[in-house]
Amino acid sequence: MSNPDETSASRRQDLGAMPGHRLLARMGKQVLRPGGRKLTDDLLAELDISAGDHVVELAPGAGATAKLVFERNPSGYTGIERDEQAAAQVNTKAKNYRYQCIVGTAHETRLSSRSCHVVLCEAHLAMQTEDRMRKIADEAFRILRPGGRFGIHELCLRPDSLEAESQERVREELARATQAGVHPLTAPDWEALLVRAGFQIRYQSTVAMRILEPLRLIKDEGIASTARIVLNIVRTPAARQRVLAMRRMFRQHAQHLGAVAIVAVKPKG
Repeated sequence: MSNPDETSASRRQDLGAMPGHRLLARMGKQVLRPGGRKLTDDLLAELDISAGDHVVELAPGAGATAKLVFERNPSGYTGIERDEQAAAQVNTKAKNYRYQCIVGTAHETRLSSRSCHVVLCEAHLAMQTEDRMRKIADEAFRILRPGGRFGIHELCLRPDSLEAESQERVREELARATQAGVHPLTAPDWEALLVRAGFQIRYQSTVAMRILEPLRLIKDEGIASTARIVLNIVRTPAARQRVLAMRRMFRQHAQHLGAVAIVAVKPKG
């Protein structure tokens, strides 16, 4: 039989080393996008998903955005998710046999070339190395039909003119606070990444990154869910320590942290 003290110590250690986004999900947070639900809604509106579109979502996580995509009734949906449990969660939300989430990687989907109309990727690229970012952008370009749209929603650095040394310092402190490899770019650099892959930029919008601020929590999660999240954090000392440390870092660098949504188009020629 396991020792309760050992189990508790193991759980504290687990929460102390867990990447920040997974810790927040463990506490019950559903919306984990840097620009919140509003920027996701704006991105989906610009992507203009219709009944004739087949949508591919890269790294959908537990499916918060996938559910919004399903409400738009596309002709098909394919999620590509590395985590088997997360993929299973997305599939529980898919009530249409044409909608599925399969286990795979964003940089090598194994989908056919020119097989979809829309590719969506949120809060995933910034977690990758620059080489992997380029591979994911190239993969999105490959699987899209000519005229297809690629939408991203990512953490970004501000202002656009932020010096390279300051960018690296913010990235390092962000990585320490979140216990995750995080490599946000400035909005122009995110655009350049997509242009290098062959895309043409059609839309871009940036907002402040306030993922742990009370008003943003309520807007994203609702009052009842926010109360449950806060209660879970308060009742879990190891999680409370981590979340407060992340919020301090976010506030310290509030002028340098934002979120960007971009829609890019694959040329028809």
